[in-house]
Amino acid sequence: MFDISGKIACITGASSGIGAATAEALAEAGCNLVISARREDKIKDFAEYLTEKYGIKCFGGVLDVRNQKDVEKFFAKLPKAFKDIEILVNNAGLAKDMTPLYDNKISDWEQMIDTNVKGLLYVTKAVLPGMVKRDKGHIVNIGSTAGRGTYPGGTVYCATKHAVNAITNGLRKDLLKTSLRVTTIDPGAVETEFSMVRFEGDQARSDKVYEGYEPLHAEDIADAVVYVVTRPPHVNVSDMIIYPTAQRDYHLVNRKA
Repeated sequence: MFDISGKIACITGASSGIGAATAEALAEAGCNLVISARREDKIKDFAEYLTEKYGIKCFGGVLDVRNQKDVEKFFAKLPKAFKDIEILVNNAGLAKDMTPLYDNKISDWEQMIDTNVKGLLYVTKAVLPGMVKRDKGHIVNIGSTAGRGTYPGGTVYCATKHAVNAITNGLRKDLLKTSLRVTTIDPGAVETEFSMVRFEGDQARSDKVYEGYEPLHAEDIADAVVYVVTRPPHVNVSDMIIYPTAQRDYHLVNRKA
């Protein structure tokens, strides 16, 4: 394993789910952290918890990745000790609704595109110049198996995750003349707040997504992030697809009723 202790890692959408699990896993590996989310109370409390438990430095701040100006200000105003980000985990993302395209709310399209695509680009653009200048860095984009196919009711969400894959692959080529690494991790079904957000807090509908099988847990994806960023510098895990054992494709799940 490549030692990442002391390196600065930045995780977006870090107040819950995959983002929170990844932040904790990287803190346990000895990284100092820049964590962000939209919920101020959660991100501040979480930063304090990580600092106390793991003895690392952690900067926690409020950030809505959809706002390009706010993204610029967030990274421009980072304390000096946190500016040299070497690991960036673009985790912030969401899905909204599962109705056919003709029944979708355009506001849901905009929220998904602005978060999953534009937000990822804004954050990457803010962090990447420093990585290029130092010729050190690893960008990990959290995509989805929805970026490998499509399913009914997921047209726009799937399109945004296809875009994450395209951005990842294109960026890797843009960085040909550098030592930087770029990875996408595409999880299948992970039981987090994802479905609650998608279904506007409908607990029964959210629970049904994970009914009859054991889905992935946020910690499974965090473990994958730690794995890819701790490979030796000459190794770039470019793509990783992770399913729960019961899921065999983005639309095929063996549910044991």
